[in-house]
Amino acid sequence: MLIKEAAKSSGLTKKAIEYYIEQELIAPKILCNGYREFEDKDIEALKKISVYRRLGLSIEEIKEVQRDLSGSALKKFTLKKELKVQREELKRSMLEELSRGKSYREMEDRLRSLEEGNAVIDRLLDLFPGYYGHFLSLHFARFLQEPISTEEQKAAYKEIIEFLDGIPALEFPPDLQEYFTESTKDFTSENIHDIMKETKKSIENTEDFLKENKEIIEAYHKYKQSQEYKDSPAYKIEKLLKDFNSTNGYNDIFIPAMKRLSPAYNDYYRQLEIANEKFLKSYPELEKLYNERD
Repeated sequence: MLIKEAAKSSGLTKKAIEYYIEQELIAPKILCNGYREFEDKDIEALKKISVYRRLGLSIEEIKEVQRDLSGSALKKFTLKKELKVQREELKRSMLEELSRGKSYREMEDRLRSLEEGNAVIDRLLDLFPGYYGHFLSLHFARFLQEPISTEEQKAAYKEIIEFLDGIPALEFPPDLQEYFTESTKDFTSENIHDIMKETKKSIENTEDFLKENKEIIEAYHKYKQSQEYKDSPAYKIEKLLKDFNSTNGYNDIFIPAMKRLSPAYNDYYRQLEIANEKFLKSYPELEKLYNERD
């Protein structure tokens, strides 16, 4: 079909279709007479593009979705929109505070902190694939809302941005990417928030957590030491992540800088260390396993 019929079938204007062709979102066949011929696959692509645009995706974001075969790009943009909604709510709250007499200087400082935190979160989403990037972004987002006021915090922020700008994006081999995508496809932001809440509870009340989950913990760690697990894609992904974090400076640069940047994260990290010490004290037979993993 020609562009007139394509417009009718897709529900788009001729001008919109021509724009999407110009932006290389679709590439219909060109006939000998110079007219474009639109096939069913082109109409389907136009309908998808229309939905993406109405949902607020930019041209570049749509291109990334088209290139992505795993579906992770759509999840990334979903999370970005979720975070954007949260930021807009914070800004609305700041406007309300201004209307009640809060100083513009204080709002300026809070806005700067919000923007600087957003820069870190966006980079994490772009660097780490799928669910893992989502988890890291939501995990660190709660620690990136504090004012960056001291010289130590400013230096730590600069170090974090330079680190995130300087490392390559993490990529899984095709077979592991397929497994990773399939095994995490049903995870949502709500699931991640639930995991973070449970983690917080476990490190704040470690003794109770260990008593209540003794059988589950023992079965889990027995499986983690089994040959079945060591032959699994999950083990390969865990090792790949560990190697990436170790060789690219995530453990030695990013985490220490985050602790200097955010007092709340520093407190959380210390609680995590204390909880881990209690865990290993309760399960000394696992200390060798953890040392090997470190």
